[in-house]
Amino acid sequence: MGAEFTVELGQWLTILIMAMALGMDAFSLGIGIGLKGVRKLDILKISTVIGIFHIIMPLMGMFMGQYMSSILGEVATSAGGGLLLLLGGHMIYNSVKGEEARGFDHRTLWGIFVFALSVSIDSFSVGVSLGMFATDILLTVFSFGFFGGLMSVLGLLLGSRVSQSLGGYGEACGGVILLVFGILFIL
Repeated sequence: MGAEFTVELGQWLTILIMAMALGMDAFSLGIGIGLKGVRKLDILKISTVIGIFHIIMPLMGMFMGQYMSSILGEVATSAGGGLLLLLGGHMIYNSVKGEEARGFDHRTLWGIFVFALSVSIDSFSVGVSLGMFATDILLTVFSFGFFGGLMSVLGLLLGSRVSQSLGGYGEACGGVILLVFGILFIL
């Protein structure tokens, strides 16, 4: 009983730490989007979709299995980095160009989808890796979803607060944050 409890507790703590680490992307990038200015309803919508993606993506990864992890882990991270580079560059361009340029709109279904995909793609890679181990799938994916959603709420709220003091430079700062994370994903 004692050894079994220790293994179960260790496994649960590992899942919790991984969920928090995966949620940090949503937090950091949420700050970038929040700097652009975001309404409370948009925060709820974006965070809900991110939470759902943080459940779906690792499930898809787990079902892909062990033999794909070495190939797709690198591709998924690079794809996520590429998306972030595009979004960040677009935000910076729009802040420099002004109102005449059409920006990435986090309020549209497509904008929410692209943002959620970009912060959840690494969950797919983790899911592929977890597919190799015997783990409680429901506990794992719901933990990922909960922390992904929670961390995105915190990041969006923080970014929104900071954007009020930055004024017009908020979108450019958010774009720089997305660019930096995109580069880090690719490297």
